[in-house]
Amino acid sequence: MELVERNDIEPLCPHCEAELHTAGFRLLSAWMGRRYLYFCLACHKTLGVSHRKGFFMG
Repeated sequence: MELVERNDIEPLCPHCEAELHTAGFRLLSAWMGRRYLYFCLACHKTLGVSHRKGFFMG
């Protein structure tokens, strides 16, 4: 699969369909590491959560 960089279009929120010029994030701390939750600033719905690499991988 080929990736193509496109700076002339803005991605859309899959929930409210607002253009995502910026996205919010929040740190989720846990016993064995941390993750980040990403969300739309217009509707506050979750866009995704970062994958935890594990305690020894940072």
